[in-house]
Amino acid sequence: MVSGASTRLARLFRLGHRLGALGLLGALLSGPVLAAEDLLPSMREEVLMLRKPGLLGGVDLETTLFRPPGDGPFPLVVINHGKAPGDPRLQARARYLAASRELVARGYAVAVPNRQGFSHSGGAYVGAGCNVESNGLTQAEDVIAVLDGLSRRADLDTRRVVVIGQSHGGLTTLALGAKAPPNVVGLINFAGGLRQETCIAWEHNLAEAVASYARRTRLPSLWFYGENDSYFPPPVSGPMFAGYQAAGGHARLVSFGVFGRDSHELFGSGGGVRVWLPEVERFFGELGLPFAVRHRIALAEHASPPPPATAFAPLDAVDRVPGLSEAGRNGYAQFLAGAMPRAYAISGDGHWAWQSGVADAMAQALARCNTTSHKAGHADCRLYAVDESVVWSAGAVVASPSATPLAAPALPAASASATAHP
Repeated sequence: MVSGASTRLARLFRLGHRLGALGLLGALLSGPVLAAEDLLPSMREEVLMLRKPGLLGGVDLETTLFRPPGDGPFPLVVINHGKAPGDPRLQARARYLAASRELVARGYAVAVPNRQGFSHSGGAYVGAGCNVESNGLTQAEDVIAVLDGLSRRADLDTRRVVVIGQSHGGLTTLALGAKAPPNVVGLINFAGGLRQETCIAWEHNLAEAVASYARRTRLPSLWFYGENDSYFPPPVSGPMFAGYQAAGGHARLVSFGVFGRDSHELFGSGGGVRVWLPEVERFFGELGLPFAVRHRIALAEHASPPPPATAFAPLDAVDRVPGLSEAGRNGYAQFLAGAMPRAYAISGDGHWAWQSGVADAMAQALARCNTTSHKAGHADCRLYAVDESVVWSAGAVVASPSATPLAAPALPAASASATAHP
């Protein structure tokens, strides 16, 4: 009996050595996790490898950390990522730049861990077959390991943590609540769930899973679901929320209607910020947490100095922008939702373009605007607004069409642009 156990243990150690060698080979083939020049200095971005204890020493979890200016300690928000189709190892490192920027601007450090088997994190993704309840609880163990690792940092205050999750990360966040992690005070679920179409009655399984989490959860939660969600439309998300509440879960649902082409993309979109930010601010207030803007955070620095601000018009006065059609006004609404650096260029006679989230936003906006304006034989374009300032001068004013209401903005990404002509 002792000999058999020893043999099995020896085999286990040999397997561990082989896995370790394969992991080292993979690291050598793939190169560094991220080049330093790819990190955002404006949010003091860094990539950590946090150890999750387990068999054969555990696995390292690739975790992106953003921090505000200063020494801290900074209160902490954790964002849990979704699951894209295909091999989880091919999934890009999760960052959620638009949302992270809003939180860092309000004084919060933001941690975005890649769970086991995703991106450069170690181990293999644990799917648990059709047992969606077990899947969420397994994913939540990774979040607990990350919270434990971050609690050792002197520049982070992990006494009152808010955890956010999108899609599969939303399911993970709700499952985390069932584990009653110390120091977590609130949960935010953006379109959470796991769509398993190969599993019988997967919608029912999903509703039962979140109800089971609710029975063990005492934390308040805020839920966001839209009407045109391609993964979890109202016939799926409605029973989930109803079951969660019926099982004793303390939750508030924000049904925000139609958003862009797919409301499942709300949280990952720069254009979605204006939809969810007021409700999240309210939730933080209910938790007794601050949410006032403390810092101006850009996704990059401008490649050249922006022109000085003018007194031509307030930034949000879309009806004062010269020469715009309804499409141009819609484009201006998208520009206002874009991440900085951002720039909006106009010809004054109907042509316009905008760019956000890149260092040469001004040059790109001008180039695209001029392309359409010159093709029509019209005037050169000039910058109308940059970041949070109008830079257009009164001498360039031309007659503008009558005002029309703004349509709903589309889905600009963290880096986004648009161009149009009359």
